Amino acid sequence: MPSQLSLVPPTAARRPVPPALVVVAHGSRDPRALSTVRALLDRVREQRPGLPVHLGHIELNAPLLPDTLAALGDTEAVLVPLLLSRGYHVKQDIPEMAAAARARTRVAAPLGPHPLLVDALQSRLTEAGWGRTPNSTSAVVLAAAGSRDPDAKRDTARTAHLLAARLGVPVLPAYASAATPTVQSAVRTLLARGRRHIALSSYFTAPGRFATECTRSAPWIAASPLGTHPAMAQLLLHRYDEALATSPAARELASA
Repeated sequence: MPSQLSLVPPTAARRPVPPALVVVAHGSRDPRALSTVRALLDRVREQRPGLPVHLGHIELNAPLLPDTLAALGDTEAVLVPLLLSRGYHVKQDIPEMAAAARARTRVAAPLGPHPLLVDALQSRLTEAGWGRTPNSTSAVVLAAAGSRDPDAKRDTARTAHLLAARLGVPVLPAYASAATPTVQSAVRTLLARGRRHIALSSYFTAPGRFATECTRSAPWIAASPLGTHPAMAQLLLHRYDEALATSPAARELASA
């Protein structure tokens, strides 16, 4: 009689483990942020069973990214920033932490701009009551965290442009800190243009101080942060796949 081991297909036993996906969140003192991010990672695991998925924070929350990378040893990992635009964290903090680790890492692009984010933003606006007023009197303020990096502002403006094309109304980007205009200033601009129904689109990955402050300035409806929207999990996996496909090894394979 054959042994039980012989019943296991040889290919299944030798199936390689894919490089780990390390989702890099900023970190927040608001406990809702950590619970939201953990729930989002559960969605990623549901969409891609068998993929090792880990969490690392830049600051404020455990596990910190260096600790997550240390636990991975010298294995392969793709770091996907749970950030919506380029800026200091994407350009400096994350690459420096990756370079200091033993793990063989590559850093993916931030989540935005991307049409999947527009899907999530539109969905959150709809949940808040968007679509109940004529387009001729409606507009949106896209409220983001803000950064001194001009690339971050360009990325947010690109998302605003994509959302405006999707909704058919003006969408003005605004910022909670480090950049202008503020939400209040953007609202005044739209009111001066005759837009009476101004919705706030919360361009934040999770609840937190900035998202809460921006919501308080909403003159009409305010959408929830992107959170665990299915498009967010899909986009994290897309950035992971994209980083793998553009690695030097993948390019060599494609040209062979």
